Amino acid sequence: MPVTIDDIHAAAERLAGRISRTPFLRSETLSQITGAEVWVKLENLQFTASFKERGAANRLLHLTPEERQAGVIAMSAGNHAQAVAYHAKRLGIAATIVMPRFTPFVKVKRTRYHGATVILEGDSLAEAAAFAHDLAKRDGLVFVHPYDDDAVIAGQGTVVLEMLAEVPDLDALAIPVGGGGLAAGAAVAARALRPGLEVVGVEVETYPAAAQRLAGQPVKVGGPTVAEGIAVRDVGDRPMDILKQNGCDVVLVPEAVIERAIAMLIEVEKTVAEGAGAAGLAALLFHPERFRGKRVGLIVSGGNIDTRTLANVLMRGFARDGRLLNLDIDVADQPGALAQVARIVAECGGNIIDVQHQRLFGAFSVKSAEVALLIEVEDEGHGDRITEALRGAGLPVRKAVVAEAAQPLSSARP
Repeated sequence: MPVTIDDIHAAAERLAGRISRTPFLRSETLSQITGAEVWVKLENLQFTASFKERGAANRLLHLTPEERQAGVIAMSAGNHAQAVAYHAKRLGIAATIVMPRFTPFVKVKRTRYHGATVILEGDSLAEAAAFAHDLAKRDGLVFVHPYDDDAVIAGQGTVVLEMLAEVPDLDALAIPVGGGGLAAGAAVAARALRPGLEVVGVEVETYPAAAQRLAGQPVKVGGPTVAEGIAVRDVGDRPMDILKQNGCDVVLVPEAVIERAIAMLIEVEKTVAEGAGAAGLAALLFHPERFRGKRVGLIVSGGNIDTRTLANVLMRGFARDGRLLNLDIDVADQPGALAQVARIVAECGGNIIDVQHQRLFGAFSVKSAEVALLIEVEDEGHGDRITEALRGAGLPVRKAVVAEAAQPLSSARP
């Protein structure tokens, strides 16, 4: 039987008091930036910082007494793992979680914190899943799938019940798509409660499995991404059927735009989103005409981002916005040369936050040196003035840039 709105309502009753009813807030600044009326559902404020609690808890609550006694096993790169571990512990169910070896340390640590037995196995999600299925058969454990399961899909759909209860006249939803459980649950709820509500799935360009399958193309995905929560090699069969039946579309966003969206959510909404959690906002930034003038609901689906990764994303964001200036400067290898560079930068109001003085590598002559500066500036124009001042002093200057998306974004900034 396919997932129905009755299943989602039943899941909502089952989950009452077990998960948080997270805030759903209008963002004035994001609305100005994107040209849409933006509403943000903060699922990163669940206890395990992810919407995955909804589906995991609903699936565990479907277990028979015999299944609870046997225990459960799940495969996940992080958020589903934490959700299963947390709710299994609350229900007194033994949980084993298989995670691929590349899983960020923070997610492994938090999963163990919730009391689960964690096994790191496989260099991909597919290898980890195969190992988990074999272990489930061997030990008689119940496999809790992260997305290709009707009870999980129904649980995920409860997030849209909450969104429409507060803002019933939404025009569109921008939903991150990995395995497709959240988008499928959203599609079922939207079609039943507001048939005209457009459900738009969002994938990172390197993992376009849903878009490819909807287009009837072979699935070819892979590569590094900050959005590891949606870096799934294929969409689940159940979610895919639901997306097709409900006429859902999927848009793709580049890696650089997801990084921008993570930084923007911190600066504007003061909320931490992992890459997958920022995918909805990335869609509005990269496809502004698709959403302009519409009342759009975004789901910040998770906030479990590695702190080192987050620091790098923020610094790269400063560089893209012109607030960090990275210069390589050729100077004479003599006393006072570095002091001259520092003086010019200071007179222009720049703040040097890192300096490297290299004589052996990069210098064009034995009588010269290369100075690499990282400078904090007000904006791109301020950086240009510093660059021109250095060149005006006869210093050869080269500016390093951070990779940007192929398509221009909105010029508005918070």
